[in-house]
Amino acid sequence: MNFPLILVIATAVTGLIWLLDVLFLRSKPDSQPIIIEYARSFFPVLFIVLVLRSFLFEPFRIPSGSMIPTLLVGDFILVNKFSYGVRLPVIHTKILDTGSPERGDVAVFRFPRNPKLDYIKRVVGMPGDSIEYKQKTLYVNGEQIPISGEKPHVSPGTDDIIPGVVRRVERLGDVEHDILVYDNRPSGDRSWTVPDGHYFMVGDNRDNSNDSRSWGFVPEANLVGRANYIWMHWNNRILWSRLGERIK
Repeated sequence: MNFPLILVIATAVTGLIWLLDVLFLRSKPDSQPIIIEYARSFFPVLFIVLVLRSFLFEPFRIPSGSMIPTLLVGDFILVNKFSYGVRLPVIHTKILDTGSPERGDVAVFRFPRNPKLDYIKRVVGMPGDSIEYKQKTLYVNGEQIPISGEKPHVSPGTDDIIPGVVRRVERLGDVEHDILVYDNRPSGDRSWTVPDGHYFMVGDNRDNSNDSRSWGFVPEANLVGRANYIWMHWNNRILWSRLGERIK
């Protein structure tokens, strides 16, 4: 279901009905046809939702574990759509340049192989960067990305230690965040050069993420926005500790 398209159509139809009534029909409040009454009631609400969702903030739900431990399945996040440029809904044409991704951002984007799908990963490579993934460690332009600490991964909500999974702290630019690596999985060593106008996106769950290492680069035109906050978590139950948590 293309919700943005449905929202645009619903807003346009209710707005047009309301406008026709104001300019030509001029129906009285106590004798309005029900379609005009509904249009006058719903148009302001739909218009506000359209503006907020299209140009400022949009909620998303995390459906997979590719960003564990930063984001869990069932996290509801708020994405700042003003971060990477204001774009028109549905056609995604940029109308105002307000900024670009920075290394370490957690970004939502339209999947290059199927733009109907939204993906979320961490920005690792900028346009022109050389990226290497070797022995489960990232290298950017020949420099190793700093990694510190190593401890077992504890499942959120159950406090169970997951065997064979190691949690590390990685520093990308000014952003320090946790990643997961699996001792029993191959590294998949490889190198890439990021083309101009594209970005290299990688999941924090390094050995369990379908990302740029598999399918390539993300065009600038596919960017949706930067993930800022977790506003709710629901996956069979609420994890209250995650409410209002800032994404880093």
